[in-house]
Amino acid sequence: MTQEQALEILKTGVNVFLTGEPGSGKTHTVNQYADYLREHGIAPAITASTGIAATHLNGITIHSWAGIGIKEHLSKRDLEKIAKTSYVKKRVLKAKVLIIDEISMLEAGTFTMVDLVCKQILENKEPFGGLQVVVVGDFFQLPPIGNQAQFAFASPAWEKANFAVCYLTEQYRQDDASFLTMLSAIRTNSFDNKHLQVIKNRVVEFEKTPKNITRIFSHNMDVDRVNSQELSQLPGKPEFFYMFSRGQRNFVENLKKGCLSPETLELKKDACVMFTKNNIKEGFVNGTIGKVIGFNEENNYPIVEIATGEQIEVSPMEWTIEDGGSIKARIAQVPLRLAWAITIHKSQGMSLEGAVIDLQKTFEFGQGYVALSRVRRLSGLYLLGHNQKAFLTHPQMQQQDQVFREQSQQAQKNFSLIPKEKILEKQNNFLKACGGAIEKQALRQVSGQAQNKKEKTSTYDKTLALIAEGKNIEEIIRARKLTKGTIISHLENLVLKDKISYETLEQLIDERLILRMPEISKVFRELDTDKLQPVFEKFQGQYSFDELRLARLFLAFGIDK
Repeated sequence: MTQEQALEILKTGVNVFLTGEPGSGKTHTVNQYADYLREHGIAPAITASTGIAATHLNGITIHSWAGIGIKEHLSKRDLEKIAKTSYVKKRVLKAKVLIIDEISMLEAGTFTMVDLVCKQILENKEPFGGLQVVVVGDFFQLPPIGNQAQFAFASPAWEKANFAVCYLTEQYRQDDASFLTMLSAIRTNSFDNKHLQVIKNRVVEFEKTPKNITRIFSHNMDVDRVNSQELSQLPGKPEFFYMFSRGQRNFVENLKKGCLSPETLELKKDACVMFTKNNIKEGFVNGTIGKVIGFNEENNYPIVEIATGEQIEVSPMEWTIEDGGSIKARIAQVPLRLAWAITIHKSQGMSLEGAVIDLQKTFEFGQGYVALSRVRRLSGLYLLGHNQKAFLTHPQMQQQDQVFREQSQQAQKNFSLIPKEKILEKQNNFLKACGGAIEKQALRQVSGQAQNKKEKTSTYDKTLALIAEGKNIEEIIRARKLTKGTIISHLENLVLKDKISYETLEQLIDERLILRMPEISKVFRELDTDKLQPVFEKFQGQYSFDELRLARLFLAFGIDK
């Protein structure tokens, strides 16, 4: 099935299991669907089985979303308590579409508990309380943790959900036919001596591996050791980049745990780095490898040269958690991490031109498959070694995968028999049922509602009314015919009185200043002050007092506290 066909099925509102081999575009497709829903005024609940996967999607873990935490089962009392928890109840009631990514790592019992919570809160006996449920992933990849853990499809809730299986069959990562054949052999547990001889040709000694190429290990201990050793051997002064955070503490912590960029990023000239976000416009994606060739003299941002020879000045980017259509937390950091080494788990979702992979300590089905499938072609693979489990996938998946493929073919066939006008009718009916709009919307969120202008008496409220209309600072200055300093003093008053939110403030301020907030907040923190003069002197006039006043406003929201 193609991505386009899967997207059309998703839009009809049926429950969908979106699957496919690594590189088939599962995450891309579900992101397209989420964007489609937002364009029509529907906020999907975006979750994942792990923090890392949730961060990639700007979501939260399904355990947090459903309020089940680390529970392994729910008593009647537990269920009633969760259903009465205000923030859980609010987010479930607000949801129309529930997306769960990396479904392979979600245990069957957890899947069942999510179903029960939704039914209880929505007071609806339909599967998941009548929500559209979209589960995404590949069961050949990392399984649930635990000796007795079962895949989600073993849950009774899976069968009752009656998923339309959309098995994506196109390949967007690998372009090497022989390598694809080998990966398919691992996937079907038909990896034999013929394939082993091919893979042995890629075995190298650690000392003979290329420099500045990512090493993938099964254990964190090996990753930390390699990265620390390599960085320490580089001459020159280290530069530090600090994460900038804002939002509800537990959400912020979840974002930090899932973010591939560290809270404190230490870099040196010539460091091997990996990009941790997608920015097609700037020329990089999650997994792009490069080398730090220097730091911008003006703002100290690292300059990275990638394989094409292009040099990219890397400024901070954001990771957010969206829940019920609003942003609950955000972090900002330079989207890089040291890339001499990374774990197999953290490599999921990445596409690498080349990698040094150590499979000598693999301990779980699918680990070797995940690691190898990160690489685009066999010529980019450098294997340090392997053990007996390295080329095995979960034996339970052989028969089950054939079931999923047949179900996908049937779903595709059934869908092809429906007239296009009937499909469009189903899609529009689903939008209406979710309270969405048929036509696309360009919605701009503004915190708070403008009151009746006749009731506004203070100068601050007059400024607030213009903010509610979506005007930025320069437009407000012109409309009110006041100085910039005066308008900033209005903002200080409004922030103090909790009349404008972080999101609204961000919309008001120039993007250049937003991106430079990490370095400004770092200096406020280092000097342990909220005074402007010391910070102004530290930057030697690089930023005006007005810019520093605006930056200080963000600190009032608890950033970096």
